Amino acid sequence: MSQNLLKIPKATFRAQIVDGLRNAILGGQLLPGSPVTESSLAEQFGVSRGPLREAMRQLIEEGLLVTVPYTGTHVVDLSVEDVREIYSMRVNLEIFAFEQVWERRGDGFCKELRSRHAKLTRCIDNQDDVGSIEAELQLHGFVYEATGHKILIKTWESIKGRLQLYWAAHHRAHGIRGPRRDGHDSYVETALGENVEAMRAEIRNHMARGGQQTEEFLLALGDGALQSVQREGAAR
Repeated sequence: MSQNLLKIPKATFRAQIVDGLRNAILGGQLLPGSPVTESSLAEQFGVSRGPLREAMRQLIEEGLLVTVPYTGTHVVDLSVEDVREIYSMRVNLEIFAFEQVWERRGDGFCKELRSRHAKLTRCIDNQDDVGSIEAELQLHGFVYEATGHKILIKTWESIKGRLQLYWAAHHRAHGIRGPRRDGHDSYVETALGENVEAMRAEIRNHMARGGQQTEEFLLALGDGALQSVQREGAAR
C-alpha cells in the first residue's frame, strides 16, 4: 500500500476522510482489489479508527469498497461481467428516469442540466480527472434526483462507486484526464429537446459507447494495461 496518502488532520469531519479515501482510490494509490484495514489507514491518514470506520462504511455503500466474510475489506475489483451488468442496468434506469420527468421539465431543469454540463467541461479543460469523474456522475445523476423517486435514486447511488472506479482506471491506463470534451453534447441537447423517443435512443447509444470502451479496457488488462495502471498508481 502506498505511503504517499494525504494526511488528514485528526479534528477533521468524516466527510473529509471519505473524500481523502475516495481520492486515494480514484487516484490509484489504493488499487482495485487491494485490501484495506482500519489500522493501516488510521495510521497513514492520522485519524482515529472511529471516524475512519464510518468513512469506510460510506464507501462500502457507494460501492468503492466491499467486505467479504473471512477475507476482509478491499477496493472493488474490475471485471467485464460487472461492467456488462452495470451498463445494461444503467440503460433501463436512465430511460425510466427521463420518462418520469419528461413532462415536468421546466426552466429550472434545463438550467441545472446545462450548469452541470458546463462544470464537467471545465473539469476536463482543467485536466482535473477526479473532478471530471464527479462532475460526470453529477450530470447523469440529475435526472434521478429530479424524479424524486426514492428507490430509483438509491439504486443509482449503489452503482456510482463502481462507475467511478472503472472510469478512473480507464483514464489512468490511457493517459487521459476525463471523458471526451464533446462526449455529452448530444446527451444534453437531446435531454433538453422535445422527442422522448430520441432521448431513449440517445441513452442506449451513449451507454453502449461507454460500456464498449470500458470492456475493451478490461479485456486489454492481460496485455499489460493493468501493469500500467499499477505502476502509475504506485508512483503517485
